[in-house]
Amino acid sequence: QVQLVESGGGLVQAGGSLRLSCAGSGRTFSRDVMGWFRQAPGKEREFVAAISWNSITAIDADSVRGRFTISRDNAKNMVYLQMNSLKPEDTAVYYCAVGSTLTSRGTRYDYWGQGTQVTVSS
Repeated sequence: QVQLVESGGGLVQAGGSLRLSCAGSGRTFSRDVMGWFRQAPGKEREFVAAISWNSITAIDADSVRGRFTISRDNAKNMVYLQMNSLKPEDTAVYYCAVGSTLTSRGTRYDYWGQGTQVTVSS
């Protein structure tokens, strides 16, 4: 069974940092795109960042550019999201996802984690 498990979420004050991790199991994702999405209460799922299988290319949302950095470690079958300068509007459940193409469209991703809560207080 393919599984993605996020960790690292929590409560942080505005301006603080968190690093989210996503561990894959069931198969290797070393040739897949891995990405992060988030969903705040009452809002649609929102793309955050994604990275190519070889880490050569990464894309991110305008809302997080300069603050968040996506990275991956194929040897560990993991993807990370370093979040700095956090804002209250970053509060959401963050999901990692795996797909076959580098895109911001959530529908193009095949596997999803259960999510980890990030809460940024002001």
